[in-house]
Amino acid sequence: MTHSSNIPRPEYPRPQWVRSDWANLNGQWQFEIDHGKSGKDRGLTDPGYQLSGTITVPFCPESKLSGVEYKDFMAAVWYKRAFTVPEGWAGGRILLHFGAVDYAAEVWVNGTVAGSHRGGYTPFSFDITSHVVPGSNVITVYAEDDVRSGRQPRGKQSGLYHSHGCDYTRTTGIWQTVWLEHVPKAYMASMKLVGDPDNACVHLEIAVEGSAAGERLAASAYFDGRLVGEAGAIVSGPSVKLTVPLSEIHLWEAGNGRLYDLALSLTDQGSPSDSVQSYFGLRTLRLDGMAFRINGKSVFQRLVLDQGFYPDGIYTAPSDEDLRRDIELSMELGFNGARLHEKIFEPRFLYWADRLGYLVWGEHANWGLDITTTEAVSRFLPEWLEGVEWDFNHPALVGWCPFNETWDKDGTKQHNDVLRIVYEVTKRMDPTRPVIDTSGNFHVVTDIFDIHDYDQNPETFRQKFESMKDGGEVYNTFPNRQTYGGQPYFVSEYGGIWWNPDQKDGKAWGYGERPASEEEFLARYEGLTSTLLDHPMMFGFCYTQLYDVEQEVNGLYTYERKAKFDPEVIRRINSRKAAIED
Repeated sequence: MTHSSNIPRPEYPRPQWVRSDWANLNGQWQFEIDHGKSGKDRGLTDPGYQLSGTITVPFCPESKLSGVEYKDFMAAVWYKRAFTVPEGWAGGRILLHFGAVDYAAEVWVNGTVAGSHRGGYTPFSFDITSHVVPGSNVITVYAEDDVRSGRQPRGKQSGLYHSHGCDYTRTTGIWQTVWLEHVPKAYMASMKLVGDPDNACVHLEIAVEGSAAGERLAASAYFDGRLVGEAGAIVSGPSVKLTVPLSEIHLWEAGNGRLYDLALSLTDQGSPSDSVQSYFGLRTLRLDGMAFRINGKSVFQRLVLDQGFYPDGIYTAPSDEDLRRDIELSMELGFNGARLHEKIFEPRFLYWADRLGYLVWGEHANWGLDITTTEAVSRFLPEWLEGVEWDFNHPALVGWCPFNETWDKDGTKQHNDVLRIVYEVTKRMDPTRPVIDTSGNFHVVTDIFDIHDYDQNPETFRQKFESMKDGGEVYNTFPNRQTYGGQPYFVSEYGGIWWNPDQKDGKAWGYGERPASEEEFLARYEGLTSTLLDHPMMFGFCYTQLYDVEQEVNGLYTYERKAKFDPEVIRRINSRKAAIED
């Protein structure tokens, strides 16, 4: 289907599961803020009700790109727009997709309830076939959001009126693409894929919706346009498992995102009924002593913290090119991956990570959720597992970290059970990747022991890890909260060096004392980074951070993605061989 180039974020939003029949609903919508959450009583669900303002979707109302730019707290917001079902979509089903809506959403089509979803970071969809009519139709969306409640993950969205410290401008309501999709009455709904290069194959499990019993599901794999594998099976239940043997093995590696194309089809009595285009990468992950091995090789993870914020779009990148460019900017500095921090990133960012060979760690936006309560698991786990299931097939994703810097309450360690439950369920969902229970200071059960340390003195920083080299005491930032158990070890936050020579106010900040000159900054950066590269027990590091975010000015780029230093100098420091690498 042809899509207008003048609508924002026009690209296909789900690159690993592509169909041709779709329609992008981004652009101008009606919009209204509902501070009193009284809109239902006032009849806003009526398809004929005109909301008081407009907004550009998919940008949140706090952002400049939305055209609203309202920065105060919003208890609830309403959206409305008309659409016409495209010609040729008669028969089959029509699905309405939302990339993400923060936080609790309800949706109506032509005044009747289509469905609801809780969670501000994961996609959801509704079958609206029975709701639509010929000609014009109306979608109405209501979203409640309360980052101060302690009952929802908010990530780095500020709980105060102003941005402050390492909390930034909030995101309310729709912040990813809204779109329609036309599918057959029986269709392939989703796929779980595990590459198996050691056995020259890829294993697929494909969920099927509707009455498809007796139909044939076929999978064909291609590399550089060459057919390299085929397999098929007859549908006999809600899912189909099949293994596709591969005649050529091309490994996905850091810096070299070799990808196979995958064509899937359903046929009924020889006639095509559904088809999907996808892709996959072949690689293995294994923890081996202190090493993190990718395809059997010890690969030092030169990670950088990426928080996924944009000056004009807040949580939403202005364009698909901005997503790709952030990865390229990181790689230009010699990083080979990122911690995607306190946010579940959109699928197109992971798509570019797959294509460019960029290692990423998946993390939820746990800040703001009080995990010492009995309600914590029910508020956290469903959305987290939606994210794990959604992102599972990306070869770039090499590990999970559901929580960041959790704390006990009054020393009672009330949240231990929450961390343990989430770790164990994540491992059950995905046994192929390592899981860190909580990054930074409170391990309960974890595959990897990581710490955060923002010491700005390279010499005292180095001394903390020195005894570890000879089997001595392992540096533990919080020995009263966690016990080292021999796991692989890395420093997943360090640096954060304050550098903003043009600073004109006292609001901006970074860690430690500001260097007096660019030369002092680079000497500090090299000293800290070399400590970790040269340590035989470190499998990686994560520097804070790739770019400034609002008042936090410890990025290697400005918030506008302008280089603060000669990229080649940073690249030279980051890129030299690490002690643990083969």
